Amino acid sequence: MPCYAGSIRQASRIVTQMYDQTLKPSGVKITQFGILRLLSACPGLTTGSMAQALAMDSTTLTRTLKIMEENKWIEARPGEDRRERHWKLTRAGEDRLQQALPLWKKAQKEFAQMASDVDLDGLTRAVFHLVQKTAA
Repeated sequence: MPCYAGSIRQASRIVTQMYDQTLKPSGVKITQFGILRLLSACPGLTTGSMAQALAMDSTTLTRTLKIMEENKWIEARPGEDRRERHWKLTRAGEDRLQQALPLWKKAQKEFAQMASDVDLDGLTRAVFHLVQKTAA
């Protein structure tokens, strides 16, 4: 009997490695790229709201945000509750996103060519649906 979790994790690792390799010249990993894009579209998000939007656990997200903050790509300002932090891109983060964007587009194209026999739109819809069901 196949393990659904194992199969999805294996596919995720392979796709992540491919995107990370293509993004390497920008110094951005695919997880960081997703955060940069999210904050570009929605500045001021809290760690919790980002974790929810990205379907990431807060511990993993916090580790990634720390690295990105140390790189000066993002910065936080406190919320009304001192524990709450609102994140936004810095100028360096915006520049890094612009540098990574054409590489990400290249990775998208390479992945689409590699998986040309797969209904990627259908797969994307199915994964989105699965995330919505499990996040509820």
